[in-house]
Amino acid sequence: MAKVEMMSVSEKLDILHKSFALEDAGDIEGADRLMKTLPLPPYIAKVTKEKEGLDALLSSGWNLSEVEAEFGADWLKK
Repeated sequence: MAKVEMMSVSEKLDILHKSFALEDAGDIEGADRLMKTLPLPPYIAKVTKEKEGLDALLSSGWNLSEVEAEFGADWLKK
């Protein structure tokens, strides 16, 4: 399995703050797009896959790097 680059807490907080600033400025779509660059926590991905299905998870637009690191790339295919 290929090594997945993990985002640091500092990087995550920076994205979060920038997303909030966009929202405060009225750019809700931009804030949402930026927020989705944050890695989705694996436990949320697991519940989403179980309740909504794999297609919903994959089409959500969230960064799935931490999901792939925890569950493996095959988990996102079946």
